[in-house]
Amino acid sequence: MRKVLFLIAILIGISFSTNGLKAQILDERPVDGLFADDGTIDKDPMPFPSIRKADVMWKKRVWREIDFRQKMNHAFYYPVVPHNNWRNFITVVLDGLRENKFIAYDAQNNPTDEFLVPMTYNQLIDRETDSVRQTLRRSYPPYDEYDTVIISRFDPTRVMRLRVKEDWYFDKQRSQLMVRIVALCPVLMVERDGQEFTQPLFWISYDQARKVFARSQIFNRQNSAERRTFDEVFWKRMFDSYVYKEENVYDRTIGSYALGIDALLESERVKKEILNFEQNLWEY
Repeated sequence: MRKVLFLIAILIGISFSTNGLKAQILDERPVDGLFADDGTIDKDPMPFPSIRKADVMWKKRVWREIDFRQKMNHAFYYPVVPHNNWRNFITVVLDGLRENKFIAYDAQNNPTDEFLVPMTYNQLIDRETDSVRQTLRRSYPPYDEYDTVIISRFDPTRVMRLRVKEDWYFDKQRSQLMVRIVALCPVLMVERDGQEFTQPLFWISYDQARKVFARSQIFNRQNSAERRTFDEVFWKRMFDSYVYKEENVYDRTIGSYALGIDALLESERVKKEILNFEQNLWEY
């Protein structure tokens, strides 16, 4: 009898251990890919080259606009829903702003595009959240009218453009024409009365946000194994853009005095003027 009870106890122990092993195996999360990757990019951005004020013999400030709807710039807009350690540009910026990694400055009430009025993440969301009171009619008898409040919240998917403020300068110590991005401004597309308008949100210092950009992965359509970051895209200028303003005595944009094809030709003229400056310094 004791032998029978002993065998029964052994079988029960084996069954419990087997069930525990199965539960442990099922609780383990499978690896979604060739290897486990949490998306962490632990690296600092490449430091800017040093600049002495005495070495800058020529400088021009220009403003560019990157349209996310262009094929070359799709990686700024997609993915709309973060996945596989990829986030679009506005998600990276909003996450950094929420975590106080850098400071945002109001762009709507700032015609000079300077860092004047700081704003927090909550202030941005509150400003872009709008409530409208409307009177509607019920779709069933007695078809009476009622008042309701329609709340429209901030939609990051409507951010489809990015403004870039940058300085082109000639460094006589290096004998080289160089460029440095100064600030970035996401632009919201707003529809009113069937027409689409641009609404700048805020300016952020590129120097302050570089560490966040250097640790945020961007989709690479040629090679997913290359962990390319937003900072590298800006540093290597792997985007398509057009100039919408150059510094001038009137402080006006190109769109204020040229429209359509004339505005595009004026934008190309500004680009060519900058590049020709360096070429005209040398004799061949």
